[in-house]
Amino acid sequence: MTFEDWMRYKGLSLSSVKKYDGAVRGVMSEWAIDNKLVEGPLVSLSSQSEFEVIASKIRALPIYKERNERGHHMYSSALIKFSEYLSEGRYGDVESDIDDILCAGDISETEKINLVKSRIGQGVFRQKLVGYWACCAMSGFKDVNLLVASHIKPWSASSNSERLDPFNGFLLTPNLDKAFDKGYITLSPAGVVNISPHLKDSGMLGISPNIRVSLAPEHEPFLEFHRSVVFRAT
Repeated sequence: MTFEDWMRYKGLSLSSVKKYDGAVRGVMSEWAIDNKLVEGPLVSLSSQSEFEVIASKIRALPIYKERNERGHHMYSSALIKFSEYLSEGRYGDVESDIDDILCAGDISETEKINLVKSRIGQGVFRQKLVGYWACCAMSGFKDVNLLVASHIKPWSASSNSERLDPFNGFLLTPNLDKAFDKGYITLSPAGVVNISPHLKDSGMLGISPNIRVSLAPEHEPFLEFHRSVVFRAT
């Protein structure tokens, strides 16, 4: 879901949607690029924590202060809305999750290494998933070098043991991983793919309601969480 689509979904007026989307995509991205705060447009960011750092620097720019005051604080409102938009993808904020691991004082260095690798889809967690699935769980694509180790119950919502549990994961192609991680698809208890009404042109991503996944009973507690918390059902 794009920033523009998200604002429409949240019920913002058409004029607000156009102003905020234009401000983030246009002039504020130009200010950020010109001042070497980013290398590309603000809409290329997916991490809320990274965006907040950049947004604080944008707010300190003289041109921002002048234009925001003259524009009745429209630019500050646009930054707030874009931050809210990114927050709805909070389960995918890898950088913040890794920072939390490294700062934790109650786990060993070995555990930290295993958890960091798990968060980026590597290490023991990935090895277990490759051993269990041997291919993409949804498409059957067999080259595991191109597959992503994807958590079912989001990493940031899981306990340390759940983060390394192979039944809390699928091997997926990158497009399926992203759609699943962002809640645009989920699985029924019978392993049938359900597609969110917010996912447009799902067929272009190779996502079909005919997809079936062979599940074990141990997958269900994690999938129940995904269906009730992550999936964008409405």
